[in-house]
Amino acid sequence: MSGYTPLHDPEADARGYVPPLPQAIDKARKVLAEKAVANIHDRDEMIRAATGLDYVLRDLLAALDRELS
Repeated sequence: MSGYTPLHDPEADARGYVPPLPQAIDKARKVLAEKAVANIHDRDEMIRAATGLDYVLRDLLAALDRELS
């Protein structure tokens, strides 16, 4: 067993819903703008920024994959 919890665990974090591409793009832009003002010296804000951006990036890539297939 590892000594940390990964940011993403494909088995535990699998999502059944893939948003439409325009919705995923809008959400990614919104979250990116929100996280841009995070205090880089605040550990908690950086953790929230990383997890929020990870979440929307995964949705965006899933939407792109669906669009391209």
